[in-house]
Amino acid sequence: MSRCSAFVLLSLAAAALACGEEDTHRTLAIGSPAPNFSLPGIDGRTHQLSEYSSSPILAIVFTCNHCPTAQLYEGRIKKLVSDYSGKGVTFVAIQPNAADAVRLNELGYTDVGDTFEDMQLRAAYRQFNFPYLNDGETQAVAEAYGPKATPHVFVFDAERKLRYEGRIDNSQRESLVKIQDLRNALDAMLAGKPVAVPHTPVFGCSTKWRSKHASQVEEMKKIEAESVTITAASIDDLRKLRANATDKVVLVNFWATWCGPCISEFPALETTFRMYRGRDFNLVTVATNLPDERAGVIKALEKQHASSTNLQFASEDTYAMQAAFDAKWEAGVPYTVLLAPGGKVLYQKQGEVDILELRRVILGNLPDPDYLGHRAYWAAR
Repeated sequence: MSRCSAFVLLSLAAAALACGEEDTHRTLAIGSPAPNFSLPGIDGRTHQLSEYSSSPILAIVFTCNHCPTAQLYEGRIKKLVSDYSGKGVTFVAIQPNAADAVRLNELGYTDVGDTFEDMQLRAAYRQFNFPYLNDGETQAVAEAYGPKATPHVFVFDAERKLRYEGRIDNSQRESLVKIQDLRNALDAMLAGKPVAVPHTPVFGCSTKWRSKHASQVEEMKKIEAESVTITAASIDDLRKLRANATDKVVLVNFWATWCGPCISEFPALETTFRMYRGRDFNLVTVATNLPDERAGVIKALEKQHASSTNLQFASEDTYAMQAAFDAKWEAGVPYTVLLAPGGKVLYQKQGEVDILELRRVILGNLPDPDYLGHRAYWAAR
């Protein structure tokens, strides 16, 4: 066989594999009947397609927690529910992602992931007014419908035939929306007219299929291989840390190896660092152990794979070290402070932190030049 022929065969084989992958997740065609589903909802009930049989129109929205695009559409979905529920339209949201296929570096714009428990947290926080169902365990429903990204909408008529499939509107930034695709489709269907544009492309985070779980495992291996270092911090170093002359939002956590609450909350703080470190964010841990306890501090940090910036008191005068960072800090550890560039205190906690509260404050203060409007999502509910 010639080298050229072999190349052609390999190319055809690769194309066949690619097509096979696409066929596996092919999007439901216009005119198709609605695939059945039976899924757990955040309300503790199991929801089935049949329970919505009395609704003239059924809109199924595939969306999720972690995707920043999906987040920016949450308010619009709630408004759609309010505007159309009295007109005979029922909305159901389905979370399609395999939670264990989402990497930490894909959680840079969220407080939670895509587990069922995380769905409950998000729905309560954003006060969802629609059923929110989880398909992440098996992805059988996602396989049947074929959502390409979040959010992705499928609208069915009274006979449960698909009449519209695609985006909600034409811009993730609400102020730039020019075409209300979903509203146009619903208005046409309610008027007994055909949908003028039955398919539109979608934009957002791609569906996280279970086959991607290997990439999460690989990410954790790399994290565990990262170097763990510690630097002795002087009084002057702590004063500079407090002033935060950097251009980043800095989370400072004072802890000690002998402090149970400190060790308890440490993994969540490191996870938060891994989620947001791709943005203008840094975590600085400061061990308040005495200088001659360095070996024990290193051991504890290595156990946590703490590749964050790690400091330890360089002086035996613990009180002077405390005062150097914060003259009003007169209690023990853990003590956590979130600092804006220039040193403004954004969050302060003596004792264990509420990690969700803390993440939401971080997200509400991180610069968003790469995704304008995202910070506002977290700054106001």
